[in-house]
Amino acid sequence: MGRLEVEVEAKSSADKLWEAIKDVTNLLTIFPDRYKSVDLLEGDGKSVGSIILLKYVEATPGLTFLKERIEEANDTNKSLSYSVIDGELLGLYKTFKVSLQVVPKGDGSLVKWSLEFEKASEQIPEPSFVKTFTVQTFEGLDAYIQKP
Repeated sequence: MGRLEVEVEAKSSADKLWEAIKDVTNLLTIFPDRYKSVDLLEGDGKSVGSIILLKYVEATPGLTFLKERIEEANDTNKSLSYSVIDGELLGLYKTFKVSLQVVPKGDGSLVKWSLEFEKASEQIPEPSFVKTFTVQTFEGLDAYIQKP
């Protein structure tokens, strides 16, 4: 098993950022340059067992869609974890599980994000592109929240 971690500082309060992260359907509005569609296949998209289908724009290299299932969702701790259950990534990685937590930090907040993955073979590189994508997503989400 491999693991990647990153922390992203945000100007938005932990409460505001958490609410934005939980509302996965916002991704389409905030990042039309990344997502073609975001569909809830099961559940409300915020609670355990929900299944979300993300379709990416053509400009996203090697990725057309991703289906993820929420494994944990805790409003009190502002934490969430989900597993990729379908999509091109599973051709490269046997498991792909993301965990995140939003914690207050001064007037803003801090997103603690981690990815656990298992490569399908030793030739597969670490998914470091996901780390970059994640940082850009949280920074973009924070900027969106900060808009007047």
